[in-house]
Amino acid sequence: MKKNTSFSLSGNIVDVVCSRIFKGTLVVKNGKIVSVTEKNTPENHFILPGLIDAHVHIESSMLLPSEFARLAVVHGTVGTVSDPHEIANVLGMKGIQFMIKNGKSTPFGFYFGAPSCVPATPFETSGAKLGIKETETLLDNPEIKYLSEMMNFPGVLYDDTEVNGKLSAAKVREKVIDGHAPGITGKDIIKYAAAGVSTDHECFTLEEAREKIQQGIKILIREGSAAKNFDELLPLLAQYPQMVMFCSDDKHPDDLVKGHINQLVKRAIDKGYNIIDCIRACTLNPVRHYGLDSGLLQAGDNADCIIVDNLNDFTILSTFINGEKVAEGGRTLLSSVQNTPLNNFNAKEITISDLQVVAKGKTIRVIKALEGQLITDEIRCKAKIENGYVVSDTENDILKIVAINRYQPSAPAIGFINNFKLQKGAFASTVAHDSHNIIAIGTSDKELLHAIKLIISSKGGICCVQDGEEAFLPLPFAGLMSTEDGYKVAENYEKINEKLKAMGCQLNSPFMTLSFMALLVIPNLKISDKGLFDSKKFAFTSLFV
Repeated sequence: MKKNTSFSLSGNIVDVVCSRIFKGTLVVKNGKIVSVTEKNTPENHFILPGLIDAHVHIESSMLLPSEFARLAVVHGTVGTVSDPHEIANVLGMKGIQFMIKNGKSTPFGFYFGAPSCVPATPFETSGAKLGIKETETLLDNPEIKYLSEMMNFPGVLYDDTEVNGKLSAAKVREKVIDGHAPGITGKDIIKYAAAGVSTDHECFTLEEAREKIQQGIKILIREGSAAKNFDELLPLLAQYPQMVMFCSDDKHPDDLVKGHINQLVKRAIDKGYNIIDCIRACTLNPVRHYGLDSGLLQAGDNADCIIVDNLNDFTILSTFINGEKVAEGGRTLLSSVQNTPLNNFNAKEITISDLQVVAKGKTIRVIKALEGQLITDEIRCKAKIENGYVVSDTENDILKIVAINRYQPSAPAIGFINNFKLQKGAFASTVAHDSHNIIAIGTSDKELLHAIKLIISSKGGICCVQDGEEAFLPLPFAGLMSTEDGYKVAENYEKINEKLKAMGCQLNSPFMTLSFMALLVIPNLKISDKGLFDSKKFAFTSLFV
């Protein structure tokens, strides 16, 4: 159905603006809703505004924006508040411009922000740097809706000159500022909010979220492929419905095939929360907060809407964007868009000796990964030493983790990690937040070397290896995104995950979890291409205790 046609939709209309549900008919002409009439109709399905993901990094789906849209519309998503800081860390302004251009090639609401922290910290190597000047240039672009998550919350708290300059640039231009401040409390929250930060998606507890809400910060309840805070934070919806939005943050392709924000709406309704509040959390609330032009089923709005069978099963029957039907019956109606890959990859080949760790003590600091969380713990363990070198200890689940600069030839940074439970082989990736250097975990130096060599020779992707066998998904766009059909990418990714789990890994989303082991702005112990990092002290730390 083309956007320049006229048509009508009848059924139970869910009016999130006036907070009511009524029988009626919408008339659409040239992509706009021209009238909403309340009248009895025989149709029993429900017509809702299209769903909005209030915070997501499209790159984490390993799909181009145009391909992400193809999968997302099937689940009723019509728009995303998208932070392009993943590709910005690799390609800078060029990468952001590509995301905007590609996003405009398909009828979908990609609302991009200006990345505020590229690189995320000075303790890692990125492919680009965006300073105050670049941030101002981005914010002057009408395509840029907001200042993306201010991950450098210590910079806010301690009045860093560059951080303050970026915050001021957003405020002068009256653009929303997104936050990212895990675990801060008390006076720190007060100062963070006073700086103009309006949201946060990094809350782990209700107490933390409530304290932020009291300071006017809206909470984005997140449920992605790795970070899952939905069940913990959902009670906020009943207490502060106007202060809550739903988001995925990071969604891998296999999960995106299964569902998106629609899953969160259904889960919230199943738990007995007010239906209008559930739907507002991913329609009215993000549209008003970010000033989006996605429609809300009001006369004069863009005809962005979905039809669901009922409000219990919440099965998406069809999706419309600007009056164009883009999905129907679980099938996307959008076409793939071809693009020429962009990249920034200059890592050199390494040798087995580069991966050896000379034993300088008997006790080591170990990163403990946590299921469903971006945070980690620090544990201290007895090192397994062979021939004077510390090696992976599969019996006690202490595996070697390696981070390597992808932008210039450098020696690897090496640590150890717990809770992946890999019994054989190794796996590696160039999806490693936020600078996207090479990151790998293995049960032996031989297997690690194999996985890392595969990544370097292909200039980006994800892989797992075992006894000479390889499973590999190339990511030629910045080492982050594939050129393939999204459904095929999801299928290949799932096969690699299954192979990895057959090798012993028990985490629900091992590659996603691996990618966050390099995210230094999330506590507690992480690793960058420059070394082991204590996120609480915000400083490097030693492997040996």
